[in-house]
Amino acid sequence: MNTDNSTTLTAALTDSASDRRLEVLRLVGQSGSISEAARQVGISYKAAWQAIDTLTNLSGVALVDRTVGGSGGGGARITAQGLALLALADELARARQQVLSRFAGGAALAGGLGLRTSMRNQLPCTVLRCEALAPHDPMATVTLQTPGGALLQSSITWESADLLGLAPGLAVLVLCKATAVQVLAVTAEVKAEVTAGVAAAESANTMTARADESEAAAQALAGDCQLVGRVARVTPGQGRDEVVLALDGGGHWVGFATHPFAAALGQSAVARMGTSSLVVGLAG
Repeated sequence: MNTDNSTTLTAALTDSASDRRLEVLRLVGQSGSISEAARQVGISYKAAWQAIDTLTNLSGVALVDRTVGGSGGGGARITAQGLALLALADELARARQQVLSRFAGGAALAGGLGLRTSMRNQLPCTVLRCEALAPHDPMATVTLQTPGGALLQSSITWESADLLGLAPGLAVLVLCKATAVQVLAVTAEVKAEVTAGVAAAESANTMTARADESEAAAQALAGDCQLVGRVARVTPGQGRDEVVLALDGGGHWVGFATHPFAAALGQSAVARMGTSSLVVGLAG
């Protein structure tokens, strides 16, 4: 662990979930207790420690000194570097607000400025629900809706869901590596698979909520998600072609198809990816 006082702490402030993690750190400083900080934030004790550990890894310095305790958790004392990180976060928040206040719609426009990643697929979505895979299971399934109304599912841990504060109606970013996406031309066989899922959802119940649940459940059982779009660009490769799809509701989704790709520009195609390949993040 780097203990140099000149160490830059900004790396701990670039993560999309840092705000809630910083809240945990701030409450640890106020209460001297990890368990109390977890209770006030509304997350589990394990998730609170994950928040501290993540911030510590990102900053490269010790932010909290821990003391071993019993079943209720031991005491905790925020370090000088931890206090410096909180002060830096507060100063950055004030500066950001001052800049955004000078521009109309600044907060919305800034959503794409705070995240740098190699993942080309970044799509704004809305959380519909967040549910456990099974009772007492550490994994959760997040059901999301795209601007075009398509449903996606992401498999994440409960600790991550807690730290992100995922709840119905929350606006999030869904990210995915292009190399994790398989693009298929809409042949008769593929079209039958796509329409079969929609037909099953509609026959289950005519109510929209029930149809959404049936479609999402079908995706979870299959272990993958799909997005339908129109071919916007194709870059031929030696074994695989890179395909860019224009999605309903706006936005693009990039993936790869077996060379040569069968669909022409403007034709429909399906992007498929595993639920575990979709990353949920908070913009800004």
